[in-house]
Amino acid sequence: MKAFQVKDFEMTAKRPSLNSVIAQKKRLAQQQKEQDALLQEDTYTETEQKLMDEAGSMSLIDHLGELRGRIIVALVAMIIGTVVSYYYVDDIIQILIAPAGKLYYTKPTEAFFTYMKISIISGLIVSSPVWFYQIWAFIIPALSKGEKKVTFLIVPSAISLFIIGVLFSYYLVLPTAIEFFIGFGTDGLQPLFSIGQYIDFVVGFIIPFGITFELPLIIVALGALGILSSQRVRSFRKIFILLAFIVGGAISPTPDMLSQTMIAGPMVLLYEISHGILRYILKV
Repeated sequence: MKAFQVKDFEMTAKRPSLNSVIAQKKRLAQQQKEQDALLQEDTYTETEQKLMDEAGSMSLIDHLGELRGRIIVALVAMIIGTVVSYYYVDDIIQILIAPAGKLYYTKPTEAFFTYMKISIISGLIVSSPVWFYQIWAFIIPALSKGEKKVTFLIVPSAISLFIIGVLFSYYLVLPTAIEFFIGFGTDGLQPLFSIGQYIDFVVGFIIPFGITFELPLIIVALGALGILSSQRVRSFRKIFILLAFIVGGAISPTPDMLSQTMIAGPMVLLYEISHGILRYILKV
């Protein structure tokens, strides 16, 4: 029997058909169109592009110099805000002590340092647009278009929610707390509030409310990052309501159910608003 021999076969390359060439060109055109669309989404305003161009041409020393300059501008704005606040410090004091009435100071320097403390805190608040802008202008070259949009929403929302929380505490909860503590006075035990201790109490009382009102922003941010979903937030609803009333009972100045509800109620409402934003706006 003759042995089988393997022969080499040369396969000639076939020319592509007209339809395949047309299809390939369409695919390339579609890819180029999608790339152009992505580039179009990342366009920047004239001010933003100028900041990015300057940041791209900077060395480490230049960045440190820019940071120092922005810190100086922020500090000058804070000092100016403090000076302006000190000019109106009497009016600010009258607003803060309104729930308590007449106050006293027991140390020679107590009133002075209390005035300075209020002036500095007010100065930080008054100058916040300036130093917020300095922070934003320094970090914006490192942010993408989507991240910048998030900062445009987060910063105003955080400030607004904090102010709402402080106002809610000052007008609704703080008077109840002061009235409760004054109620311990008797004919032989008269309440005598020191201005320094009172201001410390007021600041320590209303600041937590401002932070608590940031709850929707925190939940929405976690949802945007994919950590939380509307379904998970809904599943935690009963647990959160229980925790809200526990926290309300812990920080409530009075043991009655009304004060506890005044604290827990807004927390539950903010939680439900957060759930609605995740479900109907972000759709996560």
